[in-house]
Amino acid sequence: MACMKLGSKTDAFQRQGQAWFCTTGLPSDFVVEVGEMSFHLHKFPLLSRSGVMERLIAEASDEEEKCSICLPDIPGGAKTFELVAKFCYGVKLELTASNVVYLRCAAEHLEMTEEYGEGNLIVQTETFLNQVVLRNWKDSLRALQTCDDIISYADELNITKRCIESLAMKASTDPNLFGWPMMEHGGPMQSPGGSVLWNGISTGAKPKNTSSDWWYEDASNLSLPLYKRLISVMESRGIRQEIIAGSLTFYAKRYLPGLYRRQGANDSNSSTCLAPVASGAPLSEEDQKILLEEIDRLLPIQKGLVPTKFLFGLLRTAMILRASPSCISNFEKRIGLQLDKATLEDLLMPNFSYSMETLYNVDCVQRILEHFLAMDQITGGASPCSADDGQIIGSPSLTPITMVAKLIDGYLAEVAPDVNLKLPKFQALAASVPDYARPLDDGLYRAIDIYLKSHPWLSESDREQLCRLMDCQKLSLEACTHAAQNERLPLRIVVQVLFFEQLQLRTSIAGCFLVSDNLDGSRQLRSGITGSTEGGWASAVRENQVLKVGMDTMRMRVSELEKECSNMRQEIEKLGRVKGSSTWGNVSKKFGFKLKSQMCSAQEDSVSNQKNGSGKIEKPKGKAQEKHKS
Repeated sequence: MACMKLGSKTDAFQRQGQAWFCTTGLPSDFVVEVGEMSFHLHKFPLLSRSGVMERLIAEASDEEEKCSICLPDIPGGAKTFELVAKFCYGVKLELTASNVVYLRCAAEHLEMTEEYGEGNLIVQTETFLNQVVLRNWKDSLRALQTCDDIISYADELNITKRCIESLAMKASTDPNLFGWPMMEHGGPMQSPGGSVLWNGISTGAKPKNTSSDWWYEDASNLSLPLYKRLISVMESRGIRQEIIAGSLTFYAKRYLPGLYRRQGANDSNSSTCLAPVASGAPLSEEDQKILLEEIDRLLPIQKGLVPTKFLFGLLRTAMILRASPSCISNFEKRIGLQLDKATLEDLLMPNFSYSMETLYNVDCVQRILEHFLAMDQITGGASPCSADDGQIIGSPSLTPITMVAKLIDGYLAEVAPDVNLKLPKFQALAASVPDYARPLDDGLYRAIDIYLKSHPWLSESDREQLCRLMDCQKLSLEACTHAAQNERLPLRIVVQVLFFEQLQLRTSIAGCFLVSDNLDGSRQLRSGITGSTEGGWASAVRENQVLKVGMDTMRMRVSELEKECSNMRQEIEKLGRVKGSSTWGNVSKKFGFKLKSQMCSAQEDSVSNQKNGSGKIEKPKGKAQEKHKS
């Protein structure tokens, strides 16, 4: 820390309890009371330097041989006045970044101008402040910290503003220019031992690799009011938003201990997660709440400025501390902008409300999802895939909307076991995800199945209403196989699943025939040109055998499904006789899809006889291609 020496006389001040005495050989002729401390001094050294002391001493008159005056509101208190008294006596003292603000304000308060002596305390402190302190980052920071105690005096003299401007300028400039050797030829000059050279002289210091976040820890030492003012000035100077956001993140992590309650082991290795900084006494809950709301005001609502996990930590802390509704809403909006970067663990926020209706805060996740969908519409988020005649075309890429859909389906599966989770709330969250966002409904089916298992008291109509959320056409073969044997699903849904599973199997078998014919044709063509070999024929025979085994397996599965479908048709027809004779067509309409009669009554040879003499494939004329309308 830089310093400036004043005075030349040896220290003649001695302290005895709560009193200071000047041992110059002459008895003191007046007493100055500053707080609980008494200074036994001489009139002339002080009145010759201070206009205020001159007036106070004159007003005390000569009624008593030893007058006494009181200075209750001197900036810096007794400790600062001790330095002022030493300056007036010419005793040696040092101006530093830690005391210059107190002395500058005290000198102004006591009117220690050049009128009362050349090189008075105002000039000395101003010179040191402008030419030394404000030119160095550490000294400017220390001086700014001392402004907290006497902020009104410091603001009146523009000391606070000057320190903040100095720090903001240095934070936006190369830190190597301030308190560190100048860069030469792309890097600091180094001695053979690796230390930095300053004008050819070894400093003993090692070269530093600085980055844009070098000032975060220093700035976090400031009190919240001063830190806010520093950030505002930095923004006005055009410092990038991501740098400002990084500093806010560091500051919040230092003073909000609640952010660490759910931090996993992986977070410590992340470059975006900063270790907690040791600090003084922790803030009270009220102070943490004020800090949290100020972080909300200072943090721009912009995508990607801070990690999503950190935003979830702020949101959880805001809920615990009962922050203002606008603060909580703003954090939800920020998370909504980058929900595709969240993890399932992030979404599993406990319900901190007094009612405790559900284990997890499902309403909060619903609002976050709505913010994301609104942003997706504004940015023109397109469907990741399209459907034609009930068939999904192409493989969807991992677009943000598909990632969020997968995330929400996983969240639904996690909260589904909660017996207090009402059906409308579960349905609302599941239905909020657009249909095009889910390439497959397997995740949604899993969540619905878990919910049905955990809520066995649901009525049949509620079960059907819940199952309408998923599209049976978008279930994989594995999911269809599971759903066809799921006793928790309503009968109507099982029939739909069987129908679409059979349709997928028939399509797969037809595709296998097509591939087989194409392989045979290409081999015959190659054989005609290059001649056949025994090894080539053996390979072709093996491939055909594998295809035949696969097709036989599919045929058996189709036959089983047709038998199940036929049995279900008979049972439904029996039930329908209560109201009169019913036909399969009426039942199919009741179950919400149009089913050609030959889909369930076709025999196994309807598939095996698709080949004609030339090896071509004839598509069955009765193949159902109408998309189910739920």
